[in-house]
Amino acid sequence: MQYSDMFKNAMIQKMTGPDAISASALSKQVDVPQPTLSKWLRMAGVGPSYALNNAHEYTKMAKIKDSKRPNDWSAEDKLKVVVEASSLDDEQLGAFLRSKGLHQTHLDQWRSQMLNALQNGSSKKKSKRKNVDAKRIRTLEKELNRKDKALAETAALLVLKKKVQEIWGDEDDPTAGSNGK
Repeated sequence: MQYSDMFKNAMIQKMTGPDAISASALSKQVDVPQPTLSKWLRMAGVGPSYALNNAHEYTKMAKIKDSKRPNDWSAEDKLKVVVEASSLDDEQLGAFLRSKGLHQTHLDQWRSQMLNALQNGSSKKKSKRKNVDAKRIRTLEKELNRKDKALAETAALLVLKKKVQEIWGDEDDPTAGSNGK
């Protein structure tokens, strides 16, 4: 049988809080099977000091609690839990972790994964930047080598021209003996 979220929420509230009654006693009062009531309580992750305020919260928590093991949670759910847990003191954190079906090691692992992802993102940018810089350096070095070779060739030609002029004389020199004077 299908029950509305509001009804489920009302039953959970009756099973929690200062005037809480057991699932079996409530089962007899409202004619809902005791295992069903216990399942709702487990799915909501409700402990003795934790009460849900509305059906929307119940549905949202039931989706998270019902569907996955901690390793199967989405990154968004993990982030929400880590952020929410960071604002709690130790006593509240313990109750919070129990309500979510988690352990402190899950939070620690998820926090380190998030930090690593952030660091890898920045290191990827740095490595990409380094690759771009290295490519630019190689290009500039090739251009420099090409220009060095051209300069060396020009210098060699000038030295050769000077030697030719020393051996054969300067053709442009009007005082040279080739005029027949």
